[in-house]
Amino acid sequence: MEIVLLDTNIVSFLFKKDTRSVLYEPYLKNRILAISLMTAAELYQWAEVRKWGSRRVSQLERILAENYTILPADMELCRHCGKIRADCPAAGRPISPQDAWIGATAIQHDLPLITHNPKDFEVIGNIKIITAVI
Repeated sequence: MEIVLLDTNIVSFLFKKDTRSVLYEPYLKNRILAISLMTAAELYQWAEVRKWGSRRVSQLERILAENYTILPADMELCRHCGKIRADCPAAGRPISPQDAWIGATAIQHDLPLITHNPKDFEVIGNIKIITAVI
């Protein structure tokens, strides 16, 4: 089964049952869904900022554990991220640390990245981007 990496926005759409999640169902069906450690961190950040209670955080953790493989960090991932963070501004296209970590994860594991914000990652250049955005 093919593994795909999901950007944080896709996981958010699925978690919130956002209508845009339907656009991505064909790309997710019969695939192993992976997320970057940064996506997991962003989801926990949202929970903290929005003052989620323990019940909702537990729901998030259950959904993550049951549906996603969280890809860990190692030195190789750090190297990829550092290169992206250096190269993108040099090319005149700064990239957020969050997107750099997600992009680095796609590169390290040679995974296609499913995102609703393809422009955030186009500057990286060597990532296969899957999107429903026209």
